[in-house]
Amino acid sequence: MRQRIRSRPGHPMTLAAEPRDPWRYRWVVLGVATFTQAAAGFFVQGIGSIGVHLQQGLELSTTQLGLLVSAAQLAPLAGLLAAGELLDRVNERWVVGIGAVVVALCLAAGGLAPGYPALLAVLFVAGIGYSAVQPGGSKSVAAWFDTSRRGLAMGIRQAGLPLGAALASAALPFLAEAYGWRATLVAGGAMALLGAAVFMACYRRPPVRSGGAARRPAPEGYSRRQLLRSPAMVRIMLSGTSLIATQYGVGVLTVLYLHKTAALAVGPAALILVAAQLAGAAGRIVLAALSDRIASGRYATVAACMIAVIAGMTVLLTPAGRSPATAAAVLIWLGFFGYGWYGPWVAAVAEAAPPDRTGFALGLAMSANQIAIILIPPLLGLLIDTSGSFTPAWGLLIAMTLTALLATARRRS
Repeated sequence: MRQRIRSRPGHPMTLAAEPRDPWRYRWVVLGVATFTQAAAGFFVQGIGSIGVHLQQGLELSTTQLGLLVSAAQLAPLAGLLAAGELLDRVNERWVVGIGAVVVALCLAAGGLAPGYPALLAVLFVAGIGYSAVQPGGSKSVAAWFDTSRRGLAMGIRQAGLPLGAALASAALPFLAEAYGWRATLVAGGAMALLGAAVFMACYRRPPVRSGGAARRPAPEGYSRRQLLRSPAMVRIMLSGTSLIATQYGVGVLTVLYLHKTAALAVGPAALILVAAQLAGAAGRIVLAALSDRIASGRYATVAACMIAVIAGMTVLLTPAGRSPATAAAVLIWLGFFGYGWYGPWVAAVAEAAPPDRTGFALGLAMSANQIAIILIPPLLGLLIDTSGSFTPAWGLLIAMTLTALLATARRRS
């Protein structure tokens, strides 16, 4: 505790304790929420880096590989809404912590999975636990930071996902090569358990604000249907579903694309995926901080990301996209914008509803994203399997993003 000198007329100087600002703890909360996000998403976000190992070990097609990602994301389609409702009623510490423990136990059990169907089932159940981690961590950060810093804080917190993915992409291929694909699930479970322990030990709810206006409650009769139909939420969901499709497309296809189209070995291709994910982590922080400062607001930053990913994927459709150097540069570009959009986007979600509806708004928007997360990886795999080319896959992602960009721009005008 800091001290300061206090004196009064006719009295000697005394040392008085200066109270510590309790709001400084927000940076601890931010760090804890970021680490837990990275730890809980470690394995699922790293599946793309061991795609070749999984295909060889389990004799999978590209479609089946995509279904592994979908299996982990199927439960959150409904689970995110339930978690959002729960977060508006229960301390985030228990919701996030217990959710991460469920992820850890399921992944550890996955190390014993006898084959592909059992692995699908394990990842599905793990997705139930992950349903609580994503909106819970976002709500905890939103509660501690006001709007002037919320974009930056959300960007840092959401950087946990690509940071965890980058760490997984660097570590999991070596684990799979040395010990087999089962060891990668055990490692993922250990990481998720560590994240749960840290969050439950360190998270605190913010103190009650003294002075100033009370937090704005939901208006009388304000319904969830009204929130769903609001122009801001419609823009959020349209832009989110298109950009999350790009994010998962980059995560699942980068190593396969570089290995099969640009003729790179699996090791160097995985390192490029790591670089793309690190670029995405930087993008989430930089773009979210930018959205705090520009007059046009958060949507303008998200729209710029949509334009950037369209441009990058268009290059991959040209002959230049088959060059290892060009493909690597474009995929890192797509990492920056194709992952980076999430920082300003999730801050926009947190601000789209009254504070006592924040959990529901986060769950609703993230549930909309889950539809794309579930459908896109196997659909991209099917397009590649049936055509023998990555062109239809990149073309689909371009079409989705362009359609969403035009639709949201029209709604905003």
